[in-house]
This record gives sequence, structure tokens and C-alpha cells, in this order.
Amino acid sequence: MYKELINDLKGENNHSFGQLYKTHFSMVNRFVLNNSGQTEDAEDLFQDTMVVLIEKLRQDNFELTASIKTYIMAIAKNIWLKKLRSPKKTVEYSEIFEQQYFEEINLAIEAEKSYWDKLQNYLHQISDHCKGLIHDMFFQQKAIEQIQKEYGYTTKQNAQNQKYKCVEQIRRVKEQEEKSPH
Repeated sequence: MYKELINDLKGENNHSFGQLYKTHFSMVNRFVLNNSGQTEDAEDLFQDTMVVLIEKLRQDNFELTASIKTYIMAIAKNIWLKKLRSPKKTVEYSEIFEQQYFEEINLAIEAEKSYWDKLQNYLHQISDHCKGLIHDMFFQQKAIEQIQKEYGYTTKQNAQNQKYKCVEQIRRVKEQEEKSPH
């Protein structure tokens, strides 16, 4: 599916933009809202991200080495953090297409890939119950009330407590891995 999507993007197919927006805008929006922005900022950022993504896809030597989601998030984070650091709070398009900028994007993509790889590794080491709960809450973005109902928790507070315990499992696995020599 992603191969087709990438080919459509290279060919300026508007259907692909809509599909990417539907599947990935909420992730970019959440990042912006958590980092001093508004939904309108996230909409602008998503557009800028798509411009950069398409420019990267059209480079002759481009090879997709991560998921589209990873690329979108890395590009969006890079642009947004650059805007936050800039005194004028904008990033000019000429800046976006400079070679140095693409190098920064590549580093951001590698860091994002590393983050997702590590997170996947941590998730494989926690209980199956927590794996499902974390997936539903953070990746499927289900509401706590829906989690409470689906998992049979008697109260919303019980669901919140279980979420905390599962996040703590991940934290312990992470700490353990950081302590042990590789």
C-alpha cells in the first residue's frame, strides 16, 4: 500500500495527500499542541511537512528506510522545533530546501527510527495485557472510557491505574536496558 502511496505522491496525486492527512494529521496535531502550538499551526505544519516529504521522495537517490509515519513525524518535529527556535517564528521555504536542512531531516528521521525501534523492543518485553492496553491507548488513541469498558475495569480510575502500571513496566524495561552493557 505504501509503495502505491509513494508513487502517487511523486506524481502529485491529491488522493494520497488526503489519505496521509487522515492517517497522520492527528499525530502531528498532538505534537504541536503539546509544544506551544494550536491546531491551525499543526495544519500549516502538516502542509509544510508534505512539501518536504514530496521533495525528498522526488530525489533520485531517495530510498525509503523507515515508515511514512516516521518520516512525517521527523520532518514535522524538525520544522516545528526550528520555528520555535526562530525569533520570527517562521521558516522560509528557501531554508527548507537547503542541503543542510535535508541533512538535519535525515538525522531527525534516523533518531525517530531509533525511537520507534527502541519502543517496539520495550513493548515486546512487557506483559501481553499491558502490550494490548498501551497499543489501544497510545496507538489506537482510544478514550479511557472505551478502555474501561473493553478491558472490564469497574471504574475509570482503575483503568488509569492500570495504564500507569503498564507505563511503569516500559520504564523499568528501558532502565534495565540502559544499565546493561550492549
